[in-house]
Amino acid sequence: MRFLYVAPRYHTNQIPIMKGLKEQGHTVCFFSHYAGKIEDYSCLTPEVVGYSKIFKAIDYLYVNLLRKNDPKAADKKLLCGFPPIFRLGSKIKKCKPDIAIIRERSVYSMVTYLICRRYHIPAILYNQSPLWVEEKNDLPHRIVKSLTPKVRMTPVMGSPDSGPIREKNAFFVPFVMEAKLSPEQKTYCKNGILHIFAVGKYEKRKNILMLAEVVNDLSKEYKIHLTVAGECSTEFHKKYYQTVKQYIEKNKLQDNIRLLKNLTREEMDREYAEADLFVIPSTLEPASISQLEAMAFSLPVICSDTNGTACYVKEGHNGFQFKDNDKENLQRVMERFVKNPELTKELGSNSYSDVETKYQFENYYEGIEECMRALNR
Repeated sequence: MRFLYVAPRYHTNQIPIMKGLKEQGHTVCFFSHYAGKIEDYSCLTPEVVGYSKIFKAIDYLYVNLLRKNDPKAADKKLLCGFPPIFRLGSKIKKCKPDIAIIRERSVYSMVTYLICRRYHIPAILYNQSPLWVEEKNDLPHRIVKSLTPKVRMTPVMGSPDSGPIREKNAFFVPFVMEAKLSPEQKTYCKNGILHIFAVGKYEKRKNILMLAEVVNDLSKEYKIHLTVAGECSTEFHKKYYQTVKQYIEKNKLQDNIRLLKNLTREEMDREYAEADLFVIPSTLEPASISQLEAMAFSLPVICSDTNGTACYVKEGHNGFQFKDNDKENLQRVMERFVKNPELTKELGSNSYSDVETKYQFENYYEGIEECMRALNR
């Protein structure tokens, strides 16, 4: 088959998917809105279709003049940006896909979907809204749904216990991760030190400063070390990075906390391999792949209970969840591992086992096939 993916950017988490499709003999075209700062093209090089010249002019004025002090201003393009229609249409026609997988409900995806309908190309919507979701049936939401694919796939399960319903024609299709380092190959808590690893852009929502404060408190009683690896590419990122760095210096934590910026994939893998515990302290995280990356290196995981992919972290099995934005609760959860190093190895082993059995390409492809069957019903 010929697969077409259209998404804002080509993300590292798509590498095992592209690799799996190719190994099964499929052909893949990948059109992105833009190129990310750090991307790995070892498996596939996406084609950057970009945005319409008209939109780029509007976006420049919005980001640099109207909302120049808003760190989220540039993100508006993900929802409102629209493509060069004729260029995108020409490329989709040339690709001749058997199936298109379109990312998010946005203006860009609506245009892409209309082009696919024009050429009779079946399409699946991919977003990170939960499988179990509060359904919204007001007029604006009905219009948006009518202009995007009817069949949806998501790597976020959500909870059927909190009242929402499972959206019709929505399917759980998990993130995919290659198992990297088995627990038998690891030495946990070298020299009696619990090595913690955290990943996230240097921005307030990622709660890196809160994590540093927890490490500061725990380091007064326990041997503990934190490494943070994050993207630091905008002025807003650099400002938050300096805030965290100043906190470390003020509290003399240079021997306990290390800040890293803009690592390559190989450098990230080395940090995962050296760590004992993975913590993602961010608030209201829609869906993060980093949990699975850590699990692939036999690490237990701690994340907040609002993290979209908290469904990959089973309480007491391969990690724990803490109350969102609750520093004291996060500290109590982290202290479990500091007090009981054996827990780190036990839960890390379960993490690795889950990756091997639940989050392989075969699991992803089974979900795609279920979506395609729904298209034909």
